[in-house]
Amino acid sequence: MSSVLSLVRPDLRDFAGYKSARSEALRGDVWLNANESAWANPADGEGRSRRYPDPQPPALRARLAQLYGVAPARLLVGRGSDEAIDLLVRALCVPGQDAIVVTPPVFGMYAVCARLQGARIVDVPLVDGEAGFTADLDAIREAALAQGAKLVFLCSPSNPAGSAIPLDDIAALARALEGKALVVVDEAYGEFADGPSATTLLETQANVAVLRTLSKAHALAAARIGVVIGAADLVAVLQRCQAPYPVPTPCADLALAGLSDAALALTRERVALVRGERDRLHAALERAVGVRRVYPSQGNYVLARFDDAESAFRTLLGAGVVVRDQRAAPQLGDALRITVGSPAQNDRVIAALNEDAAGGASAPTATVTIVGAEAPPTETLS
Repeated sequence: MSSVLSLVRPDLRDFAGYKSARSEALRGDVWLNANESAWANPADGEGRSRRYPDPQPPALRARLAQLYGVAPARLLVGRGSDEAIDLLVRALCVPGQDAIVVTPPVFGMYAVCARLQGARIVDVPLVDGEAGFTADLDAIREAALAQGAKLVFLCSPSNPAGSAIPLDDIAALARALEGKALVVVDEAYGEFADGPSATTLLETQANVAVLRTLSKAHALAAARIGVVIGAADLVAVLQRCQAPYPVPTPCADLALAGLSDAALALTRERVALVRGERDRLHAALERAVGVRRVYPSQGNYVLARFDDAESAFRTLLGAGVVVRDQRAAPQLGDALRITVGSPAQNDRVIAALNEDAAGGASAPTATVTIVGAEAPPTETLS
């Protein structure tokens, strides 16, 4: 048994999962094995949605493997990074026994999935220092070993802190936890970062897995396409634990088109623009009155502390700009996270904060209703 397979729950190592009608390698010109309709829906002109999709669309899987520089057998396509997180927790953590390590303030889905699985959550907070928020790798290693953690989630670049973890540090942590825990590197914002991907560690460290998504840099958030990349035997286990037909045909078609050579060239241009705008927004926020601190960021967002975060949030909202209120997150009681938008959108942010600091009131330019924790974006911000 491989060292990474030994981390999987014993009862799931040989779990066969559900065998769907598309799991069998059968050929024919009349398909009557899945109780599908013989006719297309009137709204589906080409009849593309009449049949259940392939559980792992071969063309999309191959293109994603090419994009990330790995063999297709190392990659599992699913419903965004969220599904990959859930699969990892369910496949590795025995309820009521195993634990995960997270580094707050950080993306909340790691803890949500652990709680739903009945896995303990071990917090090793990011350290807020002169260089920004950094992960305490020594404390993470010690906590994982002491608490018997099966999974260590490293968000790099970190959301919302914006900091990235050097690959050498990730590799050292993985070596220290070999046979004990899987180190999961969430690279949802990897396209905006300076350094190489943790996928470059896979050949030497079997207990590393990497999460990637098309939701951010590739502008396909609604398509819900994400991947987990890791050892082939681990990926095979996760696929057996995955629900049938995870990738709808229209989403797979859209994703494949969005990964064409022409689309990727445009994405690279936009990533370069966002990186430049990130620097400009960072500098403008540092000059703005009432901004206490702006953190360096490797993502497509900037985290800032305010003298009065409530006032800043309401000022931006009054100007039709919705940002993410981070005040409920650990260590961020005075912080807002601002996504780097288009140059015009960033100008709106800067102008609103400067006008408020000058004593003026930004005139509302859009009607925005907050629903729950985060409102949907409005097209009026473009």
